[in-house]
Amino acid sequence: MIAILDIGKTNKKCLVFDADYRLVFEQTTALPETKDEEGEPCEDLALLRQWVLDSVRAIVQDPRFHIRAIHATTYGASWVHVDAAGEALTPLYNYLRPFPEELKKQFFERYGAEPTLALETASPILGNLNSGWQLYGLKYRNPLVFRQIKWSLHLPQYIGWLIRVALDSQAPPVWASEITSIGCHTLLWNMQQNDYHDWVKAEGLLEKFPPLQSAKTAMPGREGLPLTGIGLHDSSAALIPYLVCFEEPFLLLSTGTWCISLNPFNDEPLSAAELEQDCLCYLSYEGRPVKAARYFGGYDHEQGVRELAARFRVAEHFFQTLDPDEVSELAAAYRHLLGEIVEKQVRSTRLALGHSAVRRIFVDGGFSQNKLYLRLLAAALPELEVFSAEMPQATALGAALAIHATWNPNPLPQHLISLKKYEAP
Repeated sequence: MIAILDIGKTNKKCLVFDADYRLVFEQTTALPETKDEEGEPCEDLALLRQWVLDSVRAIVQDPRFHIRAIHATTYGASWVHVDAAGEALTPLYNYLRPFPEELKKQFFERYGAEPTLALETASPILGNLNSGWQLYGLKYRNPLVFRQIKWSLHLPQYIGWLIRVALDSQAPPVWASEITSIGCHTLLWNMQQNDYHDWVKAEGLLEKFPPLQSAKTAMPGREGLPLTGIGLHDSSAALIPYLVCFEEPFLLLSTGTWCISLNPFNDEPLSAAELEQDCLCYLSYEGRPVKAARYFGGYDHEQGVRELAARFRVAEHFFQTLDPDEVSELAAAYRHLLGEIVEKQVRSTRLALGHSAVRRIFVDGGFSQNKLYLRLLAAALPELEVFSAEMPQATALGAALAIHATWNPNPLPQHLISLKKYEAP
């Protein structure tokens, strides 16, 4: 079996899959936040560390499971800066903290125009969500701490190290960087040169980064202990089951508050116009570019549903039981709302589609259960086949599949995802 720690901003999960990737155990925990030195809310790193250590030790000692490997996937754009002993030097800062305008100005004066850097790194300029800027800011706002940093680890790689500590406190540390974190709207990676950007080297950040390791790496421990992966960024992990199960080109529309169109089969360079429309590229666990476009579709749906519920005096979950073919004023109003959302979604999705050979769209997440949405999407994209995709725990499953070859002697499974095709109304 394989254990996965799936660490989101809200929920932390410990899961176990068997060798056929059936989920056999799941435990979910929510940890209270704390505040950084400026009073901004952030993850409580001490609590998170203790949860990781406790979870790993408990799952390995549980007689119900024979754990051969452990891997982690976490949210991105977050650093843990450690000294030589592995002790954290700063809080786990929230990437939503505002980035100082004077540092932004200083950065572009030194390293060139904003559009050029954004294009070279395939990263819209997003403040601290560009995790490279978090290090840049630390260097100039807290140089004493910056000088003490032995390694700057993205959160997945810090958790990967913690897992090894939990299993064997005497094991020598293996520090690693990994491309799914480095290559996702960080401003760190020059996508055109497939290397760290020149500004990273000029600022002396490179010496703070451990060597890059493959996302498929799993390191052996002492005899009898599970293998350990080095950690994956959750955006990349969620795509892995689809890449494993389908060879024919596809686009994954991952729907939630944000609806993100992910196209691993579009190798066209990012354009300035695409960047301006919230499009970016990130690197898959195999180091290949994935064209991604975002639309705030789940939020728009939530706001629209709230307004309709108030106007028609119905519960806000009315749409969950609404017959797509129902003839009523409420149904007509809801169809109109969805029509507007799908129209905006299609504009966003077409950015990610580009001129690629994709002929199928898989919709997962919240809208994958909405029949009317899926029919309207099929009508708006008549040249494509639209499927709802059902796969519980896609992110955790992706982290398990990434290191399949290291722990699982079985062939990769091909039937992990349930698909249902939708036609236009």
